[in-house]
Amino acid sequence: MRHAGLGSLAALLLALAGPAAARCGDAPGPKVDWTGCSKPQLMLGNDDLTGGVFSKAVLNFTDFAGAKLAGAKFDEAELSLAKFQGADLSGANLTKAVAWRANFTKANLEKANFAFAQMSRSLFGQARLAGANFSKSELNRSDLTGADLSGADLSKAELARVNFTGAKLAGVTFEDSNLSRARLAGLDLTGVKMSGAHLFRTQLRGANLSRAEGLAQAQIDIACGGPDTKLPMGLNAPKGWPCQEDDE
Repeated sequence: MRHAGLGSLAALLLALAGPAAARCGDAPGPKVDWTGCSKPQLMLGNDDLTGGVFSKAVLNFTDFAGAKLAGAKFDEAELSLAKFQGADLSGANLTKAVAWRANFTKANLEKANFAFAQMSRSLFGQARLAGANFSKSELNRSDLTGADLSGADLSKAELARVNFTGAKLAGVTFEDSNLSRARLAGLDLTGVKMSGAHLFRTQLRGANLSRAEGLAQAQIDIACGGPDTKLPMGLNAPKGWPCQEDDE
């Protein structure tokens, strides 16, 4: 009787655990649910994973290049060194994701949510990021060269040494973000919200800040501009401009 009771208990536990285990074994496809699954180093390039659920999954080193991931959920997922080049992640949820050195080059990330995500040293070159939310995210030393960030929210984000060269910043919010040593040289910052942004040694040579919003003299005093930097009316270039090269 004792063995029979244990057998019944084991069968019950297997029945309860069965569906969760089955999800992790499901083949990749639209709306696949791999919540909490450990599936690193997969080859999912060009796969249709539209609406997939990867919340809290471990997907480090996985190749999603060219994949269809519109509306996918990657909240709290581990995505370090994952490849998303050219993938469609429009409207995807990556809140609190950990994605060190991930590659999003030329990906469609319009209206994607990266709030609280940790994504330092990641690549976003020429990515489509219009309307994306990076509030309180960490992007230190990431490359956003040529990215379209129109209307994106980068408030309270860690953006130290981020390369924004050639990026589109119309309507971007940098309020209370850390832009120390970030590269904003030569960019048009018209309408960009800069209130409270930390601009220590931020590279502003050739940048047009004449109509940036919320700038204060104290911010300009610690930045790195030059004679070709356009400032808002009432603000003046500090005596330390241009900065020495080893300070930029």
